[in-house]
Amino acid sequence: MSHSKCHFKESKVCLITGASRGIGRGIALQLVTNGATCYITGRNIEKLVMVQKEGQNRCVPGICIPVECDHSNDESVAKLFARISAEQAGQLDLLVNNAYSAVQFLLNNHDKPFWDQTLEGWDTVNKVGFRNNYLCAVHASRMMIKRRHGLIVNISSVGGKMYFQIPAYGIGKAGLDRMAKDCAVDLTKYNVAFVSLWPGIVKTELFEESLYDSSLTQKRATQLNWFYSVGESTEYSGKCIAHLLLDKDIMKKSGQILLSTDIGLENDFNDVNGQDPLSCRSLKFLLGVAGMYNLSNYVPRCLRISKSMFMRSLTSSTANTPFKLESEYA
Repeated sequence: MSHSKCHFKESKVCLITGASRGIGRGIALQLVTNGATCYITGRNIEKLVMVQKEGQNRCVPGICIPVECDHSNDESVAKLFARISAEQAGQLDLLVNNAYSAVQFLLNNHDKPFWDQTLEGWDTVNKVGFRNNYLCAVHASRMMIKRRHGLIVNISSVGGKMYFQIPAYGIGKAGLDRMAKDCAVDLTKYNVAFVSLWPGIVKTELFEESLYDSSLTQKRATQLNWFYSVGESTEYSGKCIAHLLLDKDIMKKSGQILLSTDIGLENDFNDVNGQDPLSCRSLKFLLGVAGMYNLSNYVPRCLRISKSMFMRSLTSSTANTPFKLESEYA
């Protein structure tokens, strides 16, 4: 696979929410690398400024504009879009809904059944990660339909089709996928696309930290190290979105769930380290997920099941039934 480039020939105004670290940061860096003007949001302005400086240090044509924004506050979100509209003469080419504020809640509650979690848990997981994304989509659509142009991307995951950690997480991710599907219907006649992007296993800062956890069992450590070896960088999703932003046939993809590695294969590009992340549709990946690492070594990366079969396998899978503590109400 090549190092396919996709520099923007025309100015692109983008908004990436939740961009102080992880996938949001990676998306922003790739978009500014290709020449975009990126508004990046988060709750910590110092971390956002660090992302801005990282982009500047790359000597790239685009710019990052850090904006402190509380995505749990409707007024704060409204002010964000009003500012972009005023500063960019109404132009907004891309919204990436990535803001999420429940990582710590998931870590603290993954072993509890949903009824043993705090009643505030739903809002902790889905007020920013789901409701806010809809609100941002509303504001962005009002700007985009006037110009008959735009792309909205929800960052979702396989958790929308299969159990992961806690029910509130999966409900929110399934909602993001359905949001893209249904909102795309209303946006079609205005030439605005709305898709849901599923990154693969992403080498986030939190993932990298977990590799050095001394409390890990040998089995869990082996599993995490294998996942890391076949995963994708936080910037790979940024490469995917940069290509989607230039896709002349993007309206044909509107409303769909898109897998990051499928976009990489379609557009012939590598990750930032020159390697190709392993497709979650590949037999090699599926064997690894099942713990058959040695067997997976003998399977070519190019052997993949169809996307429809992959989706069906997620909804019918019972292999990932998680451990839960005994309920205090039992």
